[in-house]
Amino acid sequence: MKQYLATDDVIDWQNPEILQIAEKLSDTNIESTAKNCFEWVRDNIFHSVDYKMNPVTCKASDVLKYKTGYCYAKSHLLAALLRANSIPAGFCYQRLSIFDDGAPYSLHGFNAVHLPEYGWYRIDARGNKEGVNAQFTPPKEQLAFSLNFSEEIDCQKIFSEPLPVIVEALQTYQTWDEMLNNLPDVDRIE
Repeated sequence: MKQYLATDDVIDWQNPEILQIAEKLSDTNIESTAKNCFEWVRDNIFHSVDYKMNPVTCKASDVLKYKTGYCYAKSHLLAALLRANSIPAGFCYQRLSIFDDGAPYSLHGFNAVHLPEYGWYRIDARGNKEGVNAQFTPPKEQLAFSLNFSEEIDCQKIFSEPLPVIVEALQTYQTWDEMLNNLPDVDRIE
């Protein structure tokens, strides 16, 4: 589990502001703390496209600082908050239709958290809106999106670090609309 608690340049959970929020979200048990972290990121960090917000963020501390991020960036902050509370957290991905009508496709990022009672449990702090209702209801999974096309993928692997293609895209594009026109995609998620 050590790699699911690690800090690095992107999941910089030892940042003082992240530690301060993590402490505020901490509760007496792991499941309550995980739910608090999930709901805080889901409801307090604005999805870049939904709110047309800049800059494009990647690093967890930048997501917190600017209060905005794509799904991937929000997953980076959620992992940082969970890890700051000594809760193992990883990264999960789906390949989804961008306009929900077939091609083109892009990756969608979210998290998995390790809960003592259930093991790995996938959570999606993307941010709710009409047609999206992600919740923390273990052991029942309630993600933001379901698959609708044969080319879509729901990867079950839990990564200890964000995929390089995600980090590269978030660090390359500066504005929400520039990123929207260059969303990362892969044919296989490994």
